[in-house]
Amino acid sequence: MIHTDSQAAQFLTRFTNGEHVAASDTTPDKGGGNLGFRPHELLEAALANCMNMTLRMSAEKHAIPLSGVSVTVSLNRNAPEGPTFEYSVEFRSSLSQVQKGQLLLALESCPVRTTLSKPVHFRLCGE
Repeated sequence: MIHTDSQAAQFLTRFTNGEHVAASDTTPDKGGGNLGFRPHELLEAALANCMNMTLRMSAEKHAIPLSGVSVTVSLNRNAPEGPTFEYSVEFRSSLSQVQKGQLLLALESCPVRTTLSKPVHFRLCGE
């Protein structure tokens, strides 16, 4: 669960899971101070982090010698088919095409990707 609190600077928001704390804001052209991650960047971060961990877990599970990986995610909200997460993966190891394919296939079971692929519903609680 994430809890947010308004901060003194306009639109600056502190968020926490009870253990870790970070900040979100918007850009100056929208009245913010650019003092934290924009909300859509947090969606991108959730997916990119999950994909990175999924790739590393899959490499470990299949004994693929992966020294590191970088994942970049961008949310294209203007795609004709609707909002589209576009991503790239850079492996920091010399892997065969079969190993790369095996790891990339694991991304289909990334938990955040799986969640985002389902219909999403919203419910106001505690009113």
